[in-house]
Amino acid sequence: MHERKDLHILLAKQQEDLPPRKMSDSYIEVILPLGSQPELREKYLNVHNSVRFGRILEDLDSLGVLICYTHTKHEASQRSPLSIVTALVDKIDLCKKVIYPDCDIKFTGNVSWVGKTSMEVKMHMLQAGLHDGTYSPVLDATFVMVARDPENKRSAFVNPLIPEGPEEEEIFRKGELNRIRRVDFSTASLLKMAPTAEERTIVHNIFLNTLDTRTVSFRSRVLPPNSVWMEDAKLKGLEICHPQERNIFNRIFGGFLMRKAFELGWATACSYGGSRPYVVAVDDIMFQRPVEIGSLLLLSAQVCYTEENYIQIRVHSEVYDSDTREHKTTNIFHFTFMSEREVPQIVPKTYGESMLYLDGKRHFSATTKETREAEKTTAAP
Repeated sequence: MHERKDLHILLAKQQEDLPPRKMSDSYIEVILPLGSQPELREKYLNVHNSVRFGRILEDLDSLGVLICYTHTKHEASQRSPLSIVTALVDKIDLCKKVIYPDCDIKFTGNVSWVGKTSMEVKMHMLQAGLHDGTYSPVLDATFVMVARDPENKRSAFVNPLIPEGPEEEEIFRKGELNRIRRVDFSTASLLKMAPTAEERTIVHNIFLNTLDTRTVSFRSRVLPPNSVWMEDAKLKGLEICHPQERNIFNRIFGGFLMRKAFELGWATACSYGGSRPYVVAVDDIMFQRPVEIGSLLLLSAQVCYTEENYIQIRVHSEVYDSDTREHKTTNIFHFTFMSEREVPQIVPKTYGESMLYLDGKRHFSATTKETREAEKTTAAP
């Protein structure tokens, strides 16, 4: 970090001083040779003889950062004056249940939208077929990265992006719509705004369905059949953040945090549903503050919404400072899983749990809307 101070002179005073880039300038294609280099498989293999999705999250985070450094590459210098950090995992949609450990994987991606100091990155993952080697889609991911100064203390300008042709103009337009959607979603957060009239009705109906009709008391609650109280559907974990997992800024690598949160979320979905869960989508992972080396990272996974065989998991991560005895939130993760069979209904008991339930329902609706509409279209005669 001491050496990076000298790079401040390379920072642009305004975005207009930086040369514009094309989407093709940041395009990167990377092969993960699981099929051709068997020695790599051990790191990626899970107990079900498929690829660990947590490892894929780590690779996507690294690739997203690399793409942004490629977009902002300083022609006159071998070293970038920018510090690129992950601000948000906007969405990851999977179109395959299983990722095979003995076939090569291809990652592609490029910068798809640019603000003043932030960049949206679109990435795609494909896997080669076992017999013909033809690549087929596995997932699509959208990350948002921000540029900081060499010491990662304040924002820094990034090169503007010039779309070429109607297709790229549409991609750029969608990037801007994504930004607006994120602002609207944050503004309507249940931590800031009251639930809608429809949501209030949902919460009240849950309350009525759990009342004990024998006592007619507000305090006496009865769990409906095939249901689980929300307070009984959580798992917790602890990680000591060792130097091995640090990034170039001497803080814990964001991909490591995502992997640990995902694996706890997967275990929660597995224990709740009673069968192997498959990840369907990841969305709205906000990196609120960096995690320092030596931190005690506390993870708490909660089933917050269920529907048929779907399980919505929210993972809250925080660091504990042993000197001040303070807890500070670092991330909130949202994962949508699909179980092999229908799962019990999750039931909130308190008002706070009801807000978690509604928030989970919102995330579930947002991540599965396109998938379910496609299923209906396919099923239509």
